[in-house]
Amino acid sequence: MTSRIWVKFFMTTLLIGGLVTALLGFIVRWNEFQPYFTNFQFLDIVSTTVWLIFMGFLFSVISQMGFFAYLTVHRFGLGIFKSVSLWNGVQVVLILFVLFDLVYLRFETFAKSGDNLLPYIMLAVILLLSAVVVAYFKARQTNKEAFIPALFFMIVVTVIEWFPVLRVNEQSWLYLMLFSLLACNAYQLLILHKLNIQSQQERQKLSGKQSNGKNKEAKLSKKPSI
Repeated sequence: MTSRIWVKFFMTTLLIGGLVTALLGFIVRWNEFQPYFTNFQFLDIVSTTVWLIFMGFLFSVISQMGFFAYLTVHRFGLGIFKSVSLWNGVQVVLILFVLFDLVYLRFETFAKSGDNLLPYIMLAVILLLSAVVVAYFKARQTNKEAFIPALFFMIVVTVIEWFPVLRVNEQSWLYLMLFSLLACNAYQLLILHKLNIQSQQERQKLSGKQSNGKNKEAKLSKKPSI
């Protein structure tokens, strides 16, 4: 990926994180922010919006760090297991393990006496359904072998990025960070191959210009001096 396209990629993902977090922040935490609107507290609305956008920027940076870390891990996995099917099998096992722990460990850690298991399951279902949709479109855009790696990234890596809020278990932040991470991760995953193609085209154009320049210099050097 060329530096120009990478900067564009970084800034777009940053913007997505900021906008999604700002929008969902008012929805998820409406009970807290509603008085700002009912009482026309304009400065409080602006300051809260700016704060939510910066939190979204933070979520976006975490998402991008996780994305590039997974690209490295994916290459290592292919190199270690020497087989796409074997590496995909390992990823499926890890996906199931993470989904089980997301429900079981959270319920064991945070559930109080008489609490229902359903809310803990629903959070994992939301994550799983979102991952399946994104992985489906990724496989459709590229090839069917991309489905499992995309599913792994959208589930396992998202949970790792989500872990700081999972430890706190504050409901509004759980959903706010989850949807922000899902938006950023989905965008990065679905746009990566297109940006790689653009980078290759840019390099080809650059190499073409350089070769044309060298040809012109060679022709000039062959002309007799006066």
